[in-house]
Amino acid sequence: MLRNLSGNIIRAALLAVAAIHISMSGVQAQDRPKLRVLLVTGGCCHNYTFQTMSLINGTRRFAEIDWTIAMQGGYGTTGKAPFYSRENWGEGFDLVIHNECFANTNDEEYVKNITEVHKAGLPAIVIHCAMHTYRAADFDDWRQFLGVTSRHHEHQSRYPTRVLKPDHPTMQGFPADWVSPKDELYVIEKVWPNTTPLVLAKSEKDDREHPVFWVSDYGKARVFGTTFGHTDETFSDKVFLDTLGRAMLWVTEKKP
Repeated sequence: MLRNLSGNIIRAALLAVAAIHISMSGVQAQDRPKLRVLLVTGGCCHNYTFQTMSLINGTRRFAEIDWTIAMQGGYGTTGKAPFYSRENWGEGFDLVIHNECFANTNDEEYVKNITEVHKAGLPAIVIHCAMHTYRAADFDDWRQFLGVTSRHHEHQSRYPTRVLKPDHPTMQGFPADWVSPKDELYVIEKVWPNTTPLVLAKSEKDDREHPVFWVSDYGKARVFGTTFGHTDETFSDKVFLDTLGRAMLWVTEKKP
């Protein structure tokens, strides 16, 4: 099942995916975990329609997923998702995937209304520009939730990666020699306590390595993060999508 809260932007495309998901789940989903997932997406700089469809298609083999899509806030850098204004907005979800991009939104009450729900125990996956969302804020709640601090990125390239934690459940099947699709390398200024980097990639400018996949504890919630996810090429990559699928199970403590 899929609920689309984006108005008319992606309704037809996502309903087509939902029909595929429902028909396949009736055949294959008997023993798979069941998840209720909220995807919050929208804002500046990315092809969110394509990314949303790729995420739904690319992770469906890991679980039977009831998707709610909140593509809200417009296309600029100062948007807000009205979904967060709902009373008990996180209630009923097993997981929230943050793939929004609102760098210049600086509303402490609004942001803390999001982070406090996660701190209380709602698991999360944070993708790419979620790391630059609310970067103009002069308080750290969102950055602590993410597990890393980043305010800028380097150029697009295909970045070789180095796996630090091959035994972590989210890394099962992750190639030791994986080279990313063409994507941006986010500069990580700080790794917060309770964060464990899983995979690093090296800057082509100064040879400094930055976490590109990690896990973190935020209050009672598990968080999985990746700074990759800028391009359609990345969201078409099986390694990337499989990693997100395993992360969905890990943050929710579900068994494959």
